[in-house]
Amino acid sequence: MGLLSSTVSINRYYVEGKIEEPVLDTVKKGLVKHSFRETVDDPSNKNTGWTSFNNHFNPNFNGSSFVIDALFVFSLRIDKKSVSPKIIRKFFYIEAVKRLEESGRSYLTANEKKAVKEHVIDALFLRMPAVPNIYDVVWNYEKAMLWFFSSNKSASEELEILFSASFNQSLIKIFPYSEADILLDLTEKERDLLSFLSPTNFTG
Repeated sequence: MGLLSSTVSINRYYVEGKIEEPVLDTVKKGLVKHSFRETVDDPSNKNTGWTSFNNHFNPNFNGSSFVIDALFVFSLRIDKKSVSPKIIRKFFYIEAVKRLEESGRSYLTANEKKAVKEHVIDALFLRMPAVPNIYDVVWNYEKAMLWFFSSNKSASEELEILFSASFNQSLIKIFPYSEADILLDLTEKERDLLSFLSPTNFTG
């Protein structure tokens, strides 16, 4: 689900921290350093990185290609692999039988079974193509606001981790309480009162 989709889900964030000047160069370095890189012969089930808004499968942050007016616009790409447990059980059985025949024994120890299962999973993930997931990001640096076009919890967590590693800034998710606490110029007394508020149920 992306910025130009007919229907979108959005998480809003407040960007906490000061970015090193010149801002454009610093953002570009962060995007390039943590850009998405295709991997081969990698048994891991997930690969994450920044990619271009206009070309998800060929990250290019040359010049100001990621700048639109006062906004930084780019995307988060998360490639994931998954293998059905039934397939894992099938190939585990095949591999276990093979090892028993080679050893001449009638059983495998618990550690041997664990090693066989890990070997099978690694081999399957090497063969399995990853499914790409793309999530668009719009960052208004001057207002310290960021819009992430997804409500997926795990994707949001990946965004927060990668953003901190790339730009040395923290993302604070905005919901009614944090919006009042961060964005409004509250006095200490008002902030204390805010902490005691509770949601109101409007259903009859």
